[in-house]
Amino acid sequence: MSEEQSVQRLIQKAYENLKTSDAAQAIGALEEALRIDLENQEVVYALNCIHWWLDRIKGAEEPSRKEQSDTYARGEFILSQWDAFYSFLDRIGGVEAGTQAVVNYDPCLYAVKRFVFSAALHSFEDILGDGVNQHDPALLLLVGRCYKGVGNYEEALKYLEQAVRFKREDGEALSQLADVNALMEETRSAKALFREAFYMDAQKVDIRSMESEMILRLRDRVQAEGHKGKELLEWIPFYGRLFGIFSVKRELKQVEVGRLKQSIFALESAIRNRPEDLNLLIPRLINRYFWLIDHYENVEEDPSLIEETLLKIKIVDPALYERYMG
Repeated sequence: MSEEQSVQRLIQKAYENLKTSDAAQAIGALEEALRIDLENQEVVYALNCIHWWLDRIKGAEEPSRKEQSDTYARGEFILSQWDAFYSFLDRIGGVEAGTQAVVNYDPCLYAVKRFVFSAALHSFEDILGDGVNQHDPALLLLVGRCYKGVGNYEEALKYLEQAVRFKREDGEALSQLADVNALMEETRSAKALFREAFYMDAQKVDIRSMESEMILRLRDRVQAEGHKGKELLEWIPFYGRLFGIFSVKRELKQVEVGRLKQSIFALESAIRNRPEDLNLLIPRLINRYFWLIDHYENVEEDPSLIEETLLKIKIVDPALYERYMG
């Protein structure tokens, strides 16, 4: 067996160890691989990732957290570290969405994800055991995310559906449920839920935690249009509509229509008074207009109301209007 083959075998062994929560064996395999090839980028990257997370998980065991009445704080703390981990990856050369890397780090990140979500899930399982917390929407959402992270989509679906019953207008809960539906090839449900999640509150959607090809392709296409960061999230609903992805629609209740019109009025006012936030406010308002148009179409409202709303879109962004109409 060549040195390269030996290194690859050890890397795969490390990832399998990591998926079964055996970080010590994973580190041992990677260190052995590093002795064979001191400059292997994937080995160095994987070791950096594992040690970063072990430090954070150790931090979750601090006395101040052990004093909590349950282990909720530990699991919550672990999951709260994902944004910091993404920033760490950016610093060491992690792959940002839409960029190309010489080394494919996806297998490493998948194994790390399994390890981290397993660690967090272990903290939550005892809390759920007696059924007392089955009506805590925040806990249900966290547990659902963990089950999705370890690849148990059936359990993830169960907990996320319960969370959404309590958090019907929460972009985070809706998007996580949408992602699981997409991963389970429940495409119609996924499209409807993703559409609603981004319309409700795009900024609460953790796009970097999404796994389904449906939403990741859309993210990449929106990024290719020149949008990034918070602005990217606000533009996803428009392009989801333009590309036919957000094509499954739910009929709004009258109270929801009232709230939608109020939010449109508030955004129109904000655009006049907060020019520094136009990069977020304009796509948010345009999406509200399209949401209202969908409602008018669903209830077969007077076509003049649809034309009036389209005209408002044209005033806000003539080029976007032409693209949509074309």
